[in-house]
Amino acid sequence: MARIVKYNQKTINFVYNPITNVMSKEKKFLTCDGNQAAAHVSYMFSEVAAIYPITPSSTMAEYVDEWAAAGRKNIFGETVLVQEMQSEGGAAGAVHGSLQAGALTTTYTASQGLLLMIPNMYKIAGELLPTVFHVSARTIASHALSIFGDHQDVMSVRQTGFAMLAEGSVQEVMDLAGVAHLSTIKSSVPFVNFFDGFRTSHEIQKIETLEMEDLEPLLDREALAKFRSRALTPQNPVARGMAENGDVFFQHREACNTHYEAVPEVVESYMAEISKITGREYHLFNYYGAADAERVIIAMGSVTQAAQEAIDHLVAKGEKVGLVSVHLYRPFSAKHFLAAVPATAKRIAVLDRTKEPGANGEPLYLDVKECFYGRENAPLIVGGRYGLASKDTTPSQIVSVFDNLALPMPKDHFTLGIEDDVTFTSLPMVAEVALGDPSTYEAKFYGLGADGTVGANKNSVKIIGDNTDKYCQAYFAYDSKKSGGFTCSHLRFGDRPIRSTYLVNTPNFVACHVQAYLNMYDVTRGLRDGGTFLLNTIWDGEELAKHLPNHIKRYFAEHNITVYYINATNIAQEIGLGNRTNTILQSAFFRITEVIPVDLAIEQMKKFIVKSYGKKGQDIVDKNNQAVDRGGEYHKLAVDPAWAQLPDDAKASNNDPAFINEIVRPINAQNGDLLKVSDFKNIPDGTWQQGTAAYEKRGVAAFVPEWLEENCIQCNKCAYVCPHASIRPFVLDEAEVKAAPFGEAGSIPALGPAFKGMRFIQAVDVLDCLGCGNCVDVCPGKKGVKALEMKPLETQLEVQNDWNYCVEHVASKQNLVDVTANVKNSQFATPLFEFSGACSGCGETPYVKLISQLFGDHEMVANATGCSSIYSGSVPSTPYTTNADGHGPAWANSLFEDFAEFGLGMKVATEKIRERLAVLMQQATECPMCSDEIKELAKQWLSAPHSAGVTREVYNKLVPLCEACGCDTCKAIIELKGFIVARSQWIIAGDGAAYDIGFGGLDHVLASGKNVNVIVVDTEVYSNTGGQSSKATPMGAIAKFASAGKRIRKKDLGLIASTYGYVYVAQIAMGADQAQTLKAIREAEAYDGPSLIIAYAPCISHGIKAGMGKAQAEEARAVECGYWHLWRYNPDAETRGENPFTLDSKAPNWDLFEDFLTGEVRYATVKKQYPAEAEELFAAAKQNAQWRYNNYLRLSQQQWGVDPFVGKLEKENEQL
Repeated sequence: MARIVKYNQKTINFVYNPITNVMSKEKKFLTCDGNQAAAHVSYMFSEVAAIYPITPSSTMAEYVDEWAAAGRKNIFGETVLVQEMQSEGGAAGAVHGSLQAGALTTTYTASQGLLLMIPNMYKIAGELLPTVFHVSARTIASHALSIFGDHQDVMSVRQTGFAMLAEGSVQEVMDLAGVAHLSTIKSSVPFVNFFDGFRTSHEIQKIETLEMEDLEPLLDREALAKFRSRALTPQNPVARGMAENGDVFFQHREACNTHYEAVPEVVESYMAEISKITGREYHLFNYYGAADAERVIIAMGSVTQAAQEAIDHLVAKGEKVGLVSVHLYRPFSAKHFLAAVPATAKRIAVLDRTKEPGANGEPLYLDVKECFYGRENAPLIVGGRYGLASKDTTPSQIVSVFDNLALPMPKDHFTLGIEDDVTFTSLPMVAEVALGDPSTYEAKFYGLGADGTVGANKNSVKIIGDNTDKYCQAYFAYDSKKSGGFTCSHLRFGDRPIRSTYLVNTPNFVACHVQAYLNMYDVTRGLRDGGTFLLNTIWDGEELAKHLPNHIKRYFAEHNITVYYINATNIAQEIGLGNRTNTILQSAFFRITEVIPVDLAIEQMKKFIVKSYGKKGQDIVDKNNQAVDRGGEYHKLAVDPAWAQLPDDAKASNNDPAFINEIVRPINAQNGDLLKVSDFKNIPDGTWQQGTAAYEKRGVAAFVPEWLEENCIQCNKCAYVCPHASIRPFVLDEAEVKAAPFGEAGSIPALGPAFKGMRFIQAVDVLDCLGCGNCVDVCPGKKGVKALEMKPLETQLEVQNDWNYCVEHVASKQNLVDVTANVKNSQFATPLFEFSGACSGCGETPYVKLISQLFGDHEMVANATGCSSIYSGSVPSTPYTTNADGHGPAWANSLFEDFAEFGLGMKVATEKIRERLAVLMQQATECPMCSDEIKELAKQWLSAPHSAGVTREVYNKLVPLCEACGCDTCKAIIELKGFIVARSQWIIAGDGAAYDIGFGGLDHVLASGKNVNVIVVDTEVYSNTGGQSSKATPMGAIAKFASAGKRIRKKDLGLIASTYGYVYVAQIAMGADQAQTLKAIREAEAYDGPSLIIAYAPCISHGIKAGMGKAQAEEARAVECGYWHLWRYNPDAETRGENPFTLDSKAPNWDLFEDFLTGEVRYATVKKQYPAEAEELFAAAKQNAQWRYNNYLRLSQQQWGVDPFVGKLEKENEQL
C-alpha cells in the first residue's frame, strides 16, 4: 500500500511499514560517513557555523563550508554563514555571541578542542541558549596524543549543563542529529550531539536519508520565536552575564531546573516523530535482545552495533541476553532507563569508552549504579572499560562480557580487548569468530599513504552503494605517518544493513598494493578458504613465486586461495601517473571480483574520475581513464599444492636492543594489539626511546636515487634538501676505505684541505628513502650531467650494504670542518633527525633536520601539535636520534595551543637550575677539597656558561673529576651534571599554531626577551588536519574553510614580531637560497634573545602540479616571482648603527606570478571553478605581494646611525 502527499509543493512518496504500523517515506539512500550525515542535518537548522579544524570532526565543517559556497539553502531558505576562528575557544566564544544576537549557531569539534570550549559551554548552558555542538568523540591526550576515538572528551563536559545525545552508527547520526537540533530549540537547553570518532565519523555506510521536508514540520516555530525575542537588541535592551554575590547566586542557579526536567520528554517525543518517518524505533534508551534477558549490557556509541551481532548469536543458542543502548546521556532519565531494562535482568555489565583514574568507576557505570541504588532485588552491576583510542571491539569480545556475567562472581572494573598482566583487570581473550551476516562480502586493501588506495576505495564503495541494492560499509585504518604510511581499507557489501562496527578480520578478498608489505605484515591473515588475493608487483610468474615468503605460499596452498598479480607500478609510469596506482588496482578489483557488472563498474569509475580529478585538468582525467582501461592487465599465479608443506622462513637474527625487538617491531608489523600492559610497565608516563625510526627499513619507494660518482662535485646540496636524511656524504680515512664493501673504486677523492688523503661517497639509504627525487632535482652535476639518477628500488638494493657500512663503521668527520660555515660543511654533521614519518618530498623536515645537524647534541625541542609533532614522535617511530656519544635532541610535545609557553617553560627551568649550578661552580673554585684542575674547569665554565662548545669541553673533563673527588660540592655538581652543557632551546610549530591558535602565547614568549628560538614551518594551511585555511593562507588560495578562495591577505607574522625591536626575525626558503637559510638559522641561534624564523614549506595539500619531487624548486619559484620574500631582522645590527633589516630576495619577476599560482591546484582550482572571481583574486594576490615587497624594500633602505628625533632637536636649538 502506498500513497502520495504534497507538502510545500514537494511530492513525497510514502509506503506502509507493517512493522511499525505507520506510513513511512519511500526510501532514499546516500552513501556517506557519519560526519557527512551530521553535517547534512545540522546545515538545515543552522544560520551561522563558527568553526575550527580538529581531527576527526573537521570534515563536518568542511561540508558545511562547501555547501554554503555552492549555495545550498537551510530551512530558512538561506545559506549558512561560516566563520572560521583562531581556536576552538574562539569558536565557542563566537557561538556564544552569535546565539546572544539571535542566530541559530552550530559548531563541530572533538578532543582537546571540546575541552577548550568548556568555559563558554557553562555560559551557554547557564543562559539557556539553544545550540548543538556536534562532536566526533575522541581520545584526550594524556601520556600520549591519539587522534582516534573514545568518549574521554564528551565525558569531560558532562558537568557543563549541556544535554548529551549519543549515536551508534551512521544511520543513527542521520536519524537523531535532527532530534538534537529540534530539542534544543524547544527546550532552550544546549546539546552535545556525539558519535564515535573514526569508527562512526569516518565509517562510510549506505544509509537512508532525511531531507528538509521530513524535519521542517517538526520545528517548534513558537519556541524559535521565543529564542529570537530573547536576542540582545538596542531596541529592547537588557543585560546578561552579570556578576552575582553569594546572597542570590545559589537560588538563581537553581531556577533552571524545570528546563532540564523537561528535556527527556521533549527528546522522547521527537524520537517518536523520527520513528514514524523512518520506520526505525528510537527511544532515550533502546533495548535489543531476549524479552526475558537475565544478563544485560549497557553501552552507548558504535559498540552497540557489534553487541547486537553478539546478542543474535547468543540468543540463537538459547541464551537470555540483551543490550540497552543509551541515546540521551544527559539529562540521565532514571525513569526511562529503568523502563528499558528487562524486569528479568539479574546481572548488568556497563561498558564505558573512557578512563577516569582514581574514580570509583567510569561515568556511565556510576550512573547506572545510582539508578538501582536502594531498589529491591536490584541486579548485580559490574563495569568495564573498552575501546580506548578506537581499539577494535568485536562481537567475540562482547561474548566474553556476557561470559563474565555468567560467573558466580563476575569481575568488576574490568578491561576488554587487552591483556592486563599487571593489575589483572582484563577479561580473558576469546577466540575471534565471524558473527556478522554470513552473506556479507568482505575485502581488505593494503596501501601506502597518498598512493590513492583509500580514495579509490571510497569511490568503490560509493559506486556499489549508489548503483546497486546492496548495503555497503567502508572503514580505513592508518598508522601515524603522513603520506607514505601504512593504510588498510576495510570494505563490506551485503543485502542487509551492516552492523559490523569493527575491522574486517575474515576477508573474502585481499589486495596488497605494496610489494614490500609481503615481508612486513601478515597480509593473508584471516583470508577465507577459497578467497582471492591480488598483488601489485614488479615480479612475474616464476620470479614472483620465487620471491614470495614461504608462509604466504603455504597459506595460499592450505586455504585454496586464487592469486592474481599485476604490475600497476609500471603501468602507472607508462601512463604518466607516477606512483598513483590506485585507479589501475581499483579497476582490477572490479574485474576480478565482479561484485557489480564490470561494464557498470567501468562506467561509474570514469564518472568518479571526472568528479575526483576534474579540478586538476583534463590531462589528469585522461590518464586515469587509461588506468581504468588497463586494470585488466592482471595475471593468475599458479598455486603449487606442494607449497602447503613449506617450512617457515628463517628469521633473521640481529643484535638490536630488546626494546626494538619486543616493542617497536611488533607495533610496526601491525601487531601492537598483541602487546600486554606489562610491556609498558616501566614507561607509564609515555616516555619513548629516541632513534627507533632507524630500525624500520621499509623499502616502500618505487624509485630511489643512484649516485653517479663521476659527475659529483661534492656540493652536498642533495643531502641538504633530503626530507628524510636518506642520502648523506661520508668521508673515509685509509683504514675505513680498505674495509669498505665499495672500496676505493666506489668512492672518489674527498675535496678540501681538511680531508686530504681521504675518500668521499654520497651514500643512499634506499630502504628509508621515500623516492621524492628532490635530491636529483637540485643536483648541479658536472658539465650539465647530474650525479644522481632515479632508478627502480630493486636495482639498488645492493647499495644498501654501502649505506650500512658507512653508518656503522665510518666515523663522523664533522670535527674537521666548521659545520656552520657553509652548506657543504653542514652536511658532514650527522643528522640527528632522520627517517621521519613525513610525506615524500616534505618541505618542512629539511629545516628540522638542518637544525639537528647544527645544534642537535645540545638541543631541547618543544613541538606544537601538528604535522611536525606527528612525524617527529609517533609510536613506535622516533626520528630524533643520538650521536656517537649518545647525545641528541630532547623532544617533547604538549598541545596545539601552548607550544610557545611550553618551550618557554623549558627555558626558564633550565635557567633556574643553571643558576644553582653557577653557585656550585663558584663554590668549587673556593673548595679546599677540590683539585686545581676542578677549580680551573669551574672557572672556565663560569667564564662562558652559555657556550655549547666550552661547556661541552668542561663537561667531558669535569664530570669524572667530580665523581672521583666526592666532596659535597662535587656531589651537588654531579646531581646537576645534565645542566652543565649549555642548551639550545628550540620551539617548532606550523602556521596554524603560530599564526592562529597559539599566536597569543607566541607573542608573549617573544616579548619575554628570553633566549629561545622559534621556527615556524609555514605551509600556509593546516596540513595535519587536511589543509584548512589559516591566517597564513594567502588571498586567492582555495583551502578547506575557504572553498571559493580566501578573500583576505596573509598575516605578516615576521613583521609583527620585528616591531618589538629586540626579536631576531628571518623569513627563509631553502630551495630559493640554501646559504641564506643556513645563515638565518645560525644567526638566530647565536642571538642572545628571542628569535623567530618563518620557513616556507611546500606541502602535499598545495597540489603542486610538478609533484612533491619539485618541492625545493617550488620554493625557488615562489621567491623568484615575488610570492615569498627572503629577509632578516637582526637587532644586533642596530647596536652597531646599521640597519637591522636586510632584504635577501632579489627583485621579483612579477610576470611569473600567475604562472606560479596556476602551478598549484589550490590556486588553479579557483580559476577552474570560479573563473570570474579568480581573475580578481589573482590580481589582488599579486598586488598584495607587491605591496608587501615594497614595504620590505622601504625597510631595507632606511637610514640608520642617525636619530631623526635628536637631529630635529639640535636643529631647533640652533634656530633659538
